Amino acid sequence: MQNGKEIGAKAESYKDWTAKNLSSIIKVPAMSNKEKDRIMLLKGMCEKAGFDEVRIDGLGNLLARVGSGPKKLVIDAHIDTVGIGDRSQWKKDPFSGDIENGLVHGRGTSDQTGGAAAMITAGRILKELNYKGDYSVWFVFSIIEEDCDGLCWKYLIEEEKFVPDFFVSTEPTTLRLYRGHRGRMEMEVRMKGVSCHGSAPERGVSAAYKAAKAALAIEKLNAALKPDDDGFLGKGTVVVSQINVHGPSQCAVPDQAMLYLDRRLTWGETADLAMKQVKEAVLAAGVDEVEVSMPEYAIPSWTGKDYRQELYFPTWKFAADHPFVKAGVAAHEAVFGKVPVVDKWTFSTNAVAVAGRHGIPSIGFGPGDENQAHAPNEITRVDDLWKAAAFYAALPYALEAAKL
Repeated sequence: MQNGKEIGAKAESYKDWTAKNLSSIIKVPAMSNKEKDRIMLLKGMCEKAGFDEVRIDGLGNLLARVGSGPKKLVIDAHIDTVGIGDRSQWKKDPFSGDIENGLVHGRGTSDQTGGAAAMITAGRILKELNYKGDYSVWFVFSIIEEDCDGLCWKYLIEEEKFVPDFFVSTEPTTLRLYRGHRGRMEMEVRMKGVSCHGSAPERGVSAAYKAAKAALAIEKLNAALKPDDDGFLGKGTVVVSQINVHGPSQCAVPDQAMLYLDRRLTWGETADLAMKQVKEAVLAAGVDEVEVSMPEYAIPSWTGKDYRQELYFPTWKFAADHPFVKAGVAAHEAVFGKVPVVDKWTFSTNAVAVAGRHGIPSIGFGPGDENQAHAPNEITRVDDLWKAAAFYAALPYALEAAKL
Protein backbone atom coordinates (compact mmCIF):
# COMPACT_ATOMS: atom_id res chain seq x y z
CA MET A 1 0.00 0.00 0.00
CA GLN A 2 1.24 3.47 -0.92
CA ASN A 3 -0.71 5.90 1.28
CA GLY A 4 0.34 4.85 4.78
CA LYS A 5 2.23 8.05 5.54
CA GLU A 6 -0.64 10.21 4.27
CA ILE A 7 -3.05 8.35 6.54
CA GLY A 8 -0.72 8.75 9.50
CA ALA A 9 -0.38 12.48 8.90
CA LYS A 10 -4.15 12.92 8.64
CA ALA A 11 -4.71 10.97 11.85
CA GLU A 12 -2.12 13.02 13.72
CA SER A 13 -3.74 16.23 12.52
CA TYR A 14 -6.92 15.03 14.24
CA LYS A 15 -5.14 14.23 17.51
CA ASP A 16 -6.89 16.91 19.56
CA TRP A 17 -10.25 16.30 17.85
CA THR A 18 -10.08 12.60 18.70
CA ALA A 19 -9.14 13.28 22.33
CA LYS A 20 -12.00 15.76 22.71
CA ASN A 21 -14.42 13.22 21.27
CA LEU A 22 -13.23 10.68 23.82
CA SER A 23 -13.66 13.23 26.60
CA SER A 24 -17.26 13.82 25.49
CA ILE A 25 -17.94 10.09 25.42
CA ILE A 26 -16.57 9.60 28.95
CA LYS A 27 -18.90 12.30 30.29
CA VAL A 28 -21.92 10.10 29.44
CA PRO A 29 -21.81 6.99 31.67
CA ALA A 30 -22.85 3.68 30.12
CA MET A 31 -22.98 0.54 32.24
CA SER A 32 -24.06 -2.72 30.59
CA ASN A 33 -27.72 -2.63 29.49
CA LYS A 34 -27.84 1.12 30.21
CA GLU A 35 -25.97 2.36 27.13
CA LYS A 36 -28.75 4.27 25.35
CA ASP A 37 -27.49 7.81 26.02
CA ARG A 38 -23.95 6.99 24.97
CA ILE A 39 -25.14 5.15 21.86
CA MET A 40 -27.16 8.21 20.84
CA LEU A 41 -24.14 10.47 21.40
CA LEU A 42 -21.97 8.21 19.23
CA LYS A 43 -24.66 8.03 16.56
CA GLY A 44 -24.59 11.82 16.29
CA MET A 45 -20.79 11.83 16.14
CA CYS A 46 -20.73 9.32 13.27
CA GLU A 47 -23.38 11.22 11.36
CA LYS A 48 -21.50 14.49 11.81
CA ALA A 49 -18.27 12.82 10.62
CA GLY A 50 -20.03 11.90 7.36
CA PHE A 51 -20.33 8.13 7.55
CA ASP A 52 -22.26 6.59 4.65
CA GLU A 53 -24.72 4.71 6.86
CA VAL A 54 -25.47 4.85 10.58
CA ARG A 55 -28.04 2.58 12.23
CA ILE A 56 -28.94 0.84 15.48
CA ASP A 57 -29.78 -2.87 15.48
CA GLY A 58 -32.50 -4.63 17.44
CA LEU A 59 -30.28 -5.35 20.43
CA GLY A 60 -28.99 -1.79 20.64
CA ASN A 61 -25.58 -1.93 18.95
CA LEU A 62 -24.61 1.04 16.77
CA LEU A 63 -23.34 0.23 13.27
CA ALA A 64 -21.68 2.86 11.06
CA ARG A 65 -20.37 2.22 7.54
CA VAL A 66 -17.87 3.82 5.18
CA GLY A 67 -17.54 2.39 1.68
CA SER A 68 -19.76 0.03 -0.26
CA GLY A 69 -17.53 -2.85 -1.29
CA PRO A 70 -18.80 -6.44 -1.37
CA LYS A 71 -16.65 -7.61 1.57
CA LYS A 72 -17.05 -6.62 5.23
CA LEU A 73 -14.19 -5.38 7.35
CA VAL A 74 -15.58 -4.84 10.85
CA ILE A 75 -13.85 -2.76 13.51
CA ASP A 76 -15.47 -3.14 16.94
CA ALA A 77 -15.44 -1.24 20.24
CA HIS A 78 -17.68 -2.12 23.15
CA ILE A 79 -18.92 1.13 24.64
CA ASP A 80 -20.25 -0.11 27.97
CA THR A 81 -18.06 0.00 31.07
CA VAL A 82 -17.91 -1.47 34.52
CA GLY A 83 -18.79 0.71 37.51
CA ILE A 84 -16.32 2.91 39.35
CA GLY A 85 -15.90 0.83 42.51
CA ASP A 86 -14.71 2.77 45.55
CA ARG A 87 -15.04 6.47 44.64
CA SER A 88 -12.47 7.44 47.28
CA GLN A 89 -9.75 5.69 45.26
CA TRP A 90 -10.24 8.05 42.32
CA LYS A 91 -8.15 11.23 42.22
CA LYS A 92 -10.52 12.77 39.64
CA ASP A 93 -14.20 12.49 38.83
CA PRO A 94 -14.40 9.14 36.96
CA PHE A 95 -16.62 10.79 34.34
CA SER A 96 -14.72 14.06 33.99
CA GLY A 97 -13.00 13.16 30.71
CA ASP A 98 -10.22 15.57 31.68
CA ILE A 99 -7.39 15.96 29.16
CA GLU A 100 -4.08 16.78 30.86
CA ASN A 101 -0.43 16.26 29.99
CA GLY A 102 -1.18 14.01 27.02
CA LEU A 103 -3.63 11.80 28.92
CA VAL A 104 -7.41 11.42 28.89
CA HIS A 105 -8.82 10.52 32.30
CA GLY A 106 -11.94 8.59 33.23
CA ARG A 107 -13.76 5.29 33.41
CA GLY A 108 -13.59 3.56 30.04
CA THR A 109 -10.72 5.54 28.52
CA SER A 110 -8.69 2.35 28.00
CA ASP A 111 -11.47 -0.21 28.38
CA GLN A 112 -12.46 0.73 25.89
CA THR A 113 -14.04 3.89 24.54
CA GLY A 114 -10.62 5.08 23.43
CA GLY A 115 -11.04 2.55 20.64
CA ALA A 116 -14.47 4.00 19.85
CA ALA A 117 -13.10 7.55 19.55
CA ALA A 118 -10.29 6.33 17.29
CA MET A 119 -12.81 4.52 15.10
CA ILE A 120 -14.76 7.71 14.45
CA THR A 121 -11.55 9.42 13.36
CA ALA A 122 -10.68 6.49 11.09
CA GLY A 123 -14.09 6.73 9.42
CA ARG A 124 -13.62 10.46 8.87
CA ILE A 125 -10.22 9.82 7.28
CA LEU A 126 -11.61 7.16 4.95
CA LYS A 127 -14.35 9.55 3.86
CA GLU A 128 -11.82 12.30 3.17
CA LEU A 129 -9.73 9.85 1.15
CA ASN A 130 -12.89 8.99 -0.81
CA TYR A 131 -12.40 5.31 -0.08
CA LYS A 132 -14.13 3.23 -2.79
CA GLY A 133 -12.35 -0.08 -2.42
CA ASP A 134 -13.31 -3.73 -2.07
CA TYR A 135 -14.58 -3.36 1.48
CA SER A 136 -17.52 -1.97 3.29
CA VAL A 137 -15.77 -0.83 6.46
CA TRP A 138 -18.19 -1.21 9.36
CA PHE A 139 -17.47 0.45 12.68
CA VAL A 140 -19.53 -1.28 15.37
CA PHE A 141 -20.09 0.33 18.77
CA SER A 142 -21.29 -2.68 20.72
CA ILE A 143 -23.05 -3.18 24.05
CA ILE A 144 -23.19 -5.55 27.04
CA GLU A 145 -19.58 -6.73 26.66
CA GLU A 146 -18.70 -6.15 30.29
CA ASP A 147 -21.61 -8.31 31.43
CA CYS A 148 -21.43 -10.96 28.71
CA ASP A 149 -18.54 -10.67 26.25
CA GLY A 150 -19.49 -11.61 22.73
CA LEU A 151 -23.27 -11.73 23.26
CA CYS A 152 -23.65 -8.66 21.06
CA TRP A 153 -21.79 -10.38 18.23
CA LYS A 154 -23.56 -13.69 18.70
CA TYR A 155 -26.75 -11.70 18.15
CA LEU A 156 -25.43 -9.83 15.10
CA ILE A 157 -24.10 -12.96 13.39
CA GLU A 158 -26.80 -15.47 14.30
CA GLU A 159 -29.92 -13.31 14.42
CA GLU A 160 -29.25 -10.40 12.04
CA LYS A 161 -26.99 -12.45 9.73
CA PHE A 162 -24.40 -9.67 9.82
CA VAL A 163 -21.25 -11.70 9.17
CA PRO A 164 -17.81 -10.06 8.89
CA ASP A 165 -15.15 -11.27 6.51
CA PHE A 166 -12.51 -9.84 8.85
CA PHE A 167 -12.85 -8.53 12.41
CA VAL A 168 -10.77 -6.14 14.51
CA SER A 169 -11.25 -5.67 18.25
CA THR A 170 -10.12 -2.27 19.49
CA GLU A 171 -9.72 -3.41 23.10
CA PRO A 172 -6.50 -2.03 24.62
CA THR A 173 -3.29 -3.61 23.31
CA THR A 174 -0.76 -0.78 23.95
CA LEU A 175 -0.71 -0.45 20.14
CA ARG A 176 0.48 -4.01 19.73
CA LEU A 177 -1.13 -6.45 17.30
CA TYR A 178 -2.93 -9.29 19.08
CA ARG A 179 -3.92 -12.61 17.52
CA GLY A 180 -5.76 -14.48 20.25
CA HIS A 181 -6.62 -14.97 23.88
CA ARG A 182 -7.87 -17.64 26.24
CA GLY A 183 -11.58 -18.33 26.47
CA ARG A 184 -13.55 -18.53 29.66
CA MET A 185 -16.67 -19.93 31.24
CA GLU A 186 -18.54 -19.78 34.53
CA MET A 187 -19.76 -22.78 36.50
CA GLU A 188 -21.90 -23.52 39.53
CA VAL A 189 -21.01 -26.54 41.65
CA ARG A 190 -23.91 -27.48 43.95
CA MET A 191 -23.83 -29.88 46.88
CA LYS A 192 -26.47 -31.02 49.35
CA GLY A 193 -26.23 -32.00 52.99
CA VAL A 194 -28.70 -32.94 55.71
CA SER A 195 -29.63 -30.24 58.20
CA CYS A 196 -29.98 -30.70 61.94
CA HIS A 197 -29.69 -28.59 65.07
CA GLY A 198 -26.27 -27.06 65.54
CA SER A 199 -26.06 -28.40 69.08
CA ALA A 200 -25.75 -31.96 67.71
CA PRO A 201 -24.00 -31.72 64.33
CA GLU A 202 -23.36 -35.45 64.25
CA ARG A 203 -27.03 -35.94 63.37
CA GLY A 204 -26.61 -34.15 60.03
CA VAL A 205 -24.33 -33.91 57.03
CA SER A 206 -22.76 -30.49 56.55
CA ALA A 207 -22.90 -29.04 53.03
CA ALA A 208 -20.32 -26.51 54.23
CA TYR A 209 -17.73 -29.20 54.82
CA LYS A 210 -18.49 -30.64 51.39
CA ALA A 211 -17.93 -27.19 49.93
CA ALA A 212 -14.60 -26.91 51.75
CA LYS A 213 -13.44 -30.23 50.31
CA ALA A 214 -14.65 -29.19 46.87
CA ALA A 215 -12.81 -25.84 47.04
CA LEU A 216 -9.54 -27.58 47.91
CA ALA A 217 -10.12 -30.00 45.03
CA ILE A 218 -10.53 -27.05 42.65
CA GLU A 219 -7.25 -25.60 43.92
CA LYS A 220 -5.49 -28.89 43.06
CA LEU A 221 -7.22 -29.04 39.67
CA ASN A 222 -5.95 -25.56 38.84
CA ALA A 223 -2.37 -26.60 39.58
CA ALA A 224 -2.74 -29.64 37.31
CA LEU A 225 -4.01 -27.80 34.21
CA LYS A 226 -1.63 -27.77 31.23
CA PRO A 227 -0.70 -25.05 28.68
CA ASP A 228 -1.56 -25.22 25.00
CA ASP A 229 0.81 -27.13 22.72
CA ASP A 230 2.68 -24.12 21.34
CA GLY A 231 2.70 -22.21 24.63
CA PHE A 232 1.24 -19.06 23.06
CA LEU A 233 -1.88 -18.76 25.21
CA GLY A 234 -0.47 -20.51 28.26
CA LYS A 235 -2.35 -22.73 30.71
CA GLY A 236 -5.99 -22.63 31.61
CA THR A 237 -6.98 -21.72 35.15
CA VAL A 238 -9.89 -22.34 37.47
CA VAL A 239 -10.66 -20.41 40.64
CA VAL A 240 -13.43 -20.42 43.23
CA SER A 241 -14.81 -16.89 43.05
CA GLN A 242 -17.76 -17.32 45.45
CA ILE A 243 -18.91 -19.78 48.12
CA ASN A 244 -22.54 -19.72 49.28
CA VAL A 245 -23.77 -21.92 52.13
CA HIS A 246 -27.37 -22.07 53.37
CA GLY A 247 -29.31 -23.87 56.06
CA PRO A 248 -32.51 -23.50 58.09
CA SER A 249 -30.85 -21.06 60.52
CA GLN A 250 -27.53 -19.90 61.93
CA CYS A 251 -27.98 -22.54 64.60
CA ALA A 252 -28.21 -25.42 62.13
CA VAL A 253 -25.97 -27.62 60.04
CA PRO A 254 -26.29 -26.22 56.47
CA ASP A 255 -27.93 -28.42 53.88
CA GLN A 256 -27.03 -26.48 50.71
CA ALA A 257 -23.74 -25.20 49.28
CA MET A 258 -22.63 -23.72 45.99
CA LEU A 259 -19.20 -22.88 44.60
CA TYR A 260 -19.04 -20.37 41.75
CA LEU A 261 -16.09 -20.98 39.43
CA ASP A 262 -14.26 -18.75 36.96
CA ARG A 263 -12.59 -21.04 34.41
CA ARG A 264 -10.12 -19.71 31.84
CA LEU A 265 -9.76 -21.99 28.85
CA THR A 266 -6.63 -22.47 26.78
CA TRP A 267 -6.50 -23.85 23.25
CA GLY A 268 -8.19 -27.24 22.99
CA GLU A 269 -10.21 -26.91 26.21
CA THR A 270 -13.99 -26.93 25.84
CA ALA A 271 -16.92 -26.35 28.16
CA ASP A 272 -17.74 -30.07 28.29
CA LEU A 273 -14.15 -30.95 29.16
CA ALA A 274 -13.97 -28.29 31.88
CA MET A 275 -17.23 -29.37 33.52
CA LYS A 276 -16.14 -33.03 33.42
CA GLN A 277 -12.80 -32.14 35.05
CA VAL A 278 -14.54 -30.27 37.88
CA LYS A 279 -17.03 -33.02 38.60
CA GLU A 280 -14.34 -35.70 38.64
CA ALA A 281 -12.08 -33.62 40.91
CA VAL A 282 -14.85 -32.94 43.44
CA LEU A 283 -16.03 -36.55 43.49
CA ALA A 284 -12.45 -37.72 43.97
CA ALA A 285 -12.24 -35.48 47.04
CA GLY A 286 -14.95 -37.53 48.70
CA VAL A 287 -17.94 -35.31 47.93
CA ASP A 288 -21.08 -37.04 46.70
CA GLU A 289 -24.23 -35.70 45.02
CA VAL A 290 -22.42 -33.05 43.00
CA GLU A 291 -24.18 -31.06 40.31
CA VAL A 292 -22.04 -28.99 37.90
CA SER A 293 -23.85 -26.56 35.63
CA MET A 294 -23.26 -23.51 33.47
CA PRO A 295 -25.38 -20.41 34.20
CA GLU A 296 -27.18 -18.37 31.55
CA TYR A 297 -27.06 -14.62 30.93
CA ALA A 298 -30.65 -13.35 30.80
CA ILE A 299 -30.78 -9.57 31.27
CA PRO A 300 -32.61 -7.56 28.55
CA SER A 301 -30.63 -4.95 26.60
CA TRP A 302 -31.36 -1.22 26.70
CA THR A 303 -33.84 -1.66 23.84
CA GLY A 304 -35.78 -4.23 25.88
CA LYS A 305 -34.56 -7.11 23.72
CA ASP A 306 -34.40 -10.39 25.67
CA TYR A 307 -31.49 -12.29 24.12
CA ARG A 308 -29.79 -15.02 26.14
CA GLN A 309 -26.73 -17.22 26.09
CA GLU A 310 -24.86 -19.58 28.37
CA LEU A 311 -21.80 -18.14 30.10
CA TYR A 312 -19.31 -19.85 27.79
CA PHE A 313 -16.83 -17.83 25.75
CA PRO A 314 -14.64 -19.97 23.47
CA THR A 315 -10.89 -19.68 23.10
CA TRP A 316 -9.45 -18.34 19.83
CA LYS A 317 -6.14 -17.73 18.15
CA PHE A 318 -4.74 -17.35 14.64
CA ALA A 319 -1.24 -18.21 13.53
CA ALA A 320 1.38 -15.49 13.21
CA ASP A 321 1.54 -16.22 9.48
CA HIS A 322 -2.24 -16.10 8.96
CA PRO A 323 -2.96 -13.78 5.99
CA PHE A 324 -5.05 -11.38 8.11
CA VAL A 325 -2.39 -11.14 10.81
CA LYS A 326 0.18 -10.44 8.09
CA ALA A 327 -2.09 -7.76 6.58
CA GLY A 328 -2.30 -6.13 10.02
CA VAL A 329 1.48 -6.15 10.27
CA ALA A 330 1.72 -4.62 6.79
CA ALA A 331 -0.76 -1.83 7.67
CA HIS A 332 1.26 -0.98 10.77
CA GLU A 333 4.52 -0.96 8.84
CA ALA A 334 3.06 1.24 6.10
CA VAL A 335 1.88 3.87 8.59
CA PHE A 336 4.61 3.78 11.24
CA GLY A 337 7.60 2.40 9.38
CA LYS A 338 8.10 -0.54 11.72
CA VAL A 339 6.73 -3.99 12.44
CA PRO A 340 4.45 -4.18 15.51
CA VAL A 341 4.88 -6.46 18.48
CA VAL A 342 2.52 -9.41 17.93
CA ASP A 343 1.08 -10.88 21.12
CA LYS A 344 -2.14 -11.82 22.95
CA TRP A 345 -4.56 -10.50 25.56
CA THR A 346 -4.75 -11.82 29.10
CA PHE A 347 -8.43 -10.90 29.38
CA SER A 348 -11.40 -11.71 27.13
CA THR A 349 -12.99 -9.73 24.29
CA ASN A 350 -15.93 -9.82 21.87
CA ALA A 351 -13.78 -11.98 19.60
CA VAL A 352 -14.91 -14.99 21.66
CA ALA A 353 -18.07 -14.91 19.54
CA VAL A 354 -16.64 -13.79 16.20
CA ALA A 355 -13.51 -15.94 16.17
CA GLY A 356 -14.21 -18.41 18.99
CA ARG A 357 -17.73 -19.44 17.97
CA HIS A 358 -17.66 -18.69 14.25
CA GLY A 359 -14.01 -18.95 13.18
CA ILE A 360 -13.95 -15.54 11.48
CA PRO A 361 -10.38 -14.18 11.05
CA SER A 362 -9.78 -11.68 13.84
CA ILE A 363 -7.04 -9.51 15.27
CA GLY A 364 -6.78 -6.90 18.00
CA PHE A 365 -5.23 -3.43 17.96
CA GLY A 366 -6.23 -0.74 20.39
CA PRO A 367 -5.17 2.35 22.31
CA GLY A 368 -4.50 2.15 26.03
CA ASP A 369 -3.24 -0.56 28.31
CA GLU A 370 -4.89 -3.78 29.45
CA ASN A 371 -3.79 -3.16 33.05
CA GLN A 372 -5.94 0.00 33.14
CA ALA A 373 -9.11 -2.05 32.72
CA HIS A 374 -11.48 -1.90 35.71
CA ALA A 375 -8.89 0.04 37.75
CA PRO A 376 -9.35 3.37 39.54
CA ASN A 377 -7.76 6.43 37.90
CA GLU A 378 -8.09 4.87 34.45
CA ILE A 379 -6.33 6.77 31.67
CA THR A 380 -5.28 6.47 28.05
CA ARG A 381 -2.66 8.34 26.05
CA VAL A 382 -3.73 10.95 23.50
CA ASP A 383 -1.01 9.75 21.13
CA ASP A 384 -2.39 6.22 21.25
CA LEU A 385 -5.72 7.48 19.96
CA TRP A 386 -4.53 9.01 16.68
CA LYS A 387 -2.13 6.12 16.06
CA ALA A 388 -4.94 3.60 16.47
CA ALA A 389 -7.13 5.66 14.12
CA ALA A 390 -4.37 5.62 11.50
CA PHE A 391 -4.07 1.83 11.74
CA TYR A 392 -7.82 1.31 11.30
CA ALA A 393 -7.95 3.62 8.28
CA ALA A 394 -4.95 1.89 6.69
CA LEU A 395 -6.22 -1.66 7.17
CA PRO A 396 -8.65 -1.90 4.22
CA TYR A 397 -5.87 -0.72 1.89
CA ALA A 398 -3.52 -3.34 3.34
CA LEU A 399 -6.13 -6.05 2.83
CA GLU A 400 -6.52 -5.05 -0.81
CA ALA A 401 -2.75 -4.93 -1.31
CA ALA A 402 -2.61 -8.51 0.02
CA LYS A 403 -5.46 -9.44 -2.35
CA LEU A 404 -7.65 -10.57 0.53
